[in-house]
Amino acid sequence: MSSTRLIIKCGEKLTSLNATPGDYEDWIATGLGWSPDSYRVVSVYQDDELPPPEQFEAIVITGSGAMVTDRSKWIEESATWLRSAVELDTPILGICFGHQLLAYALGGLVADNPTGVEVGTVPIELKSAATRDELFSVMPPSFLAQLSHLQSVITLPEGATLLASSQMASVQAFSYRSRCWGIQFHPEFDQEIVSHFIAFNHQELSAQGEQVTALQNSTAPTPESFHLLGRFAEIIQKR
Repeated sequence: MSSTRLIIKCGEKLTSLNATPGDYEDWIATGLGWSPDSYRVVSVYQDDELPPPEQFEAIVITGSGAMVTDRSKWIEESATWLRSAVELDTPILGICFGHQLLAYALGGLVADNPTGVEVGTVPIELKSAATRDELFSVMPPSFLAQLSHLQSVITLPEGATLLASSQMASVQAFSYRSRCWGIQFHPEFDQEIVSHFIAFNHQELSAQGEQVTALQNSTAPTPESFHLLGRFAEIIQKR
């Protein structure tokens, strides 16, 4: 099978997860049901060059330890490339950093999250527009998701639709046109993975008054969130 699907890799997992098999792209591909020969990974954070977007029927953008506001060369080049991909109406899913990069590429504002670091298993609340959205219409009005982010989308791109929020971040998901989505949460994360991110961010969490032990104890399975990856795969197959 030719690799007509693309995962844009923007960073690597925490070193504390080295004993855990896989990385962002592997966990995402598992949720999508993609076999290894059905997609290509381009590590843009290592300055790998993105092929022409016309080559791909679907694009997923991973998380990262980088910040969109770093404005690194690879971030700016990826944003320019994504604008071209959006114009082709290619199905695109941005996850966490990928969600922020997509919003930035389309003219939105990304900055430090005003309420601080958001890490752990968090309730996500859907907006009314989600009931009419191809990706989110299958989701319950409220569901749990795994999160780990310092920055967030502060202002949506013009023409984007807000689909979901959480208590600490007003933009947890958005859509743009008919086949482009950004989600702040990590549908590919499980409890073990998010626990490592809680530990990694313990100083920032403690500084903002969070009880790190309580956050660790409150992690939970997130099957509804994980289901979004399968739903995105279904949308691609319908094309």
